[in-house]
Amino acid sequence: MLYYLFSFLDRNYNIPGAGVFQYLTFRMAMAVIVSLLVTTVWGRRLIDYLRFKQVGETVRNLGLEGQMQKAGTPTMGGLIILLGILVPTLLFARLDNIYIILMLVTTVWLGAIGFLDDYIKVFKKNKEGLAGRFKITGQVGLALIIGWTMYFSSDIKMRQEVKLPVKYDAPVSYHLKNGSPVYTQDIKSTKTTMPFYKNNEFDYGKVLKFLGGNYERYALMVFMFFTIMIITFISNGANITDGIDGLATGTSAIIGVTLAVLAYVSGNIVIADYLNIMYLPNSGELVIFAGAFVGACVGFLWYNSFPAQVFMGDTGSLAIGGIIAVFAILIRKELMLPLLCGIFVVENASVIIQVGWFKFTKKRFGDGRRVFLMAPLHHHYQKRGFHEAKIVTRFWILGILLAIITVITLKLR
Repeated sequence: MLYYLFSFLDRNYNIPGAGVFQYLTFRMAMAVIVSLLVTTVWGRRLIDYLRFKQVGETVRNLGLEGQMQKAGTPTMGGLIILLGILVPTLLFARLDNIYIILMLVTTVWLGAIGFLDDYIKVFKKNKEGLAGRFKITGQVGLALIIGWTMYFSSDIKMRQEVKLPVKYDAPVSYHLKNGSPVYTQDIKSTKTTMPFYKNNEFDYGKVLKFLGGNYERYALMVFMFFTIMIITFISNGANITDGIDGLATGTSAIIGVTLAVLAYVSGNIVIADYLNIMYLPNSGELVIFAGAFVGACVGFLWYNSFPAQVFMGDTGSLAIGGIIAVFAILIRKELMLPLLCGIFVVENASVIIQVGWFKFTKKRFGDGRRVFLMAPLHHHYQKRGFHEAKIVTRFWILGILLAIITVITLKLR
C-alpha cells in the first residue's frame, strides 16, 4: 500500500525521497524491520492474551527430559508469524504482482488449515486435531491452485534465449553477451533449475518423452504432480521439525535468507545473465515477501528459543513449510529444496523409516523393531541425553552449511 502511496506522491508532487520506494532493496529492508517490530512488540501481547485465555499446549509424556515442564505453554503462536509476514508485505509489496498474490494466498490458506487444527486441539480438547486426510486435502488444493496458475497465467514467464526464426508468438529482445548477439523472448515454460548438473535446466514437459508422439501434452500433469509432492512434503516436514524450542523457526529463517538471495538474482536481469541462470520477469518483488518472512521468523524466535515462551503450533509450522515450498516453485528452484531444506527432509525421512521398519519387522518377526530411539530425529538425540539447545545449535549449523552449498550450486555448471 505504501508503495502505491509514495509512487503517487513522487509522480504527482515530486516529493524528495518518495522515489526510494521504487527500489526493491529498500522495501525489503523496511519489510524486515517492520516484521521484526510486529512480531516482537505485538507478539508479547498475544502471548499474554493466550496465557490469559489458557490456550496452553497439552504435552504427552514421552519420557523426554524437561518435557513435562512445557505443559501449559501458550500455543497457536503461529499467528505472530502470519501477522509478521502479512503486514509488511501488504505495506511494501506491489499487490498487483502475481507472485505476491500467490504467496499471500499460500500464507492465508495454510495458516487457516493450521489454525483450525490448533483450534480443535485446544478448544475442542481433541488431541488428534484436524484429521490428516483434511490437512493433505488442503495442501493438495493449494498445490493445484499454484500449479494451474503458473502453467496458464500470462503474467508468469521466463526469459529464454532463442534462435531466429523464432517459433513463439512473443516480442524478441536483443543484447550482446561476451561480444556475441543474443536474442531472447519472455515465454511460458515448464522448465526449472536442476542443481549439480552441467546444463542446469530441467523441463517437466520432457519427463514423459519416452512415450513418444505428442508427449508435451502431459506437461501439465507432470508439473502438477511435482508441485503437489513438493508442497505436501515440505509443509509436513516443517510441521514434524517443530518439536523442540527454536528448531523449526531458526531453520526456516536460514532457508528464508537463502530464498531471498535466489529470488533477487532470478529477478535481476544483470545478475541472472552473469550467473547464466533463469531470469524471471517481475519475480524480484518476491524479495519483499522473503524479507517479511525472515523478519517474522527471527522475531518469533525471540520468544520461541529455549526455553520457549510460546509454541507456533500447526498455525505456524504448516504455513512456513508451505511458504518455503511455494516460494521455491515460483522462482523455479524447487529441485534445490532436498538440499536447502535438508533438515526437513531428514526429519520427515526419519519418521517414514521408523514407522516403515517397525511395521515390516512386526509382520516379519512378530515384534516391531526401531531404527531410532525415537522419531523424528531430534527426539532420538534427546533420548541419547543431548540438551535441546545443543541439538538446535547443531541443526542450525547444518542448515547454514546446506544454504551455502545451495547458493554455490548456482555457479556449478
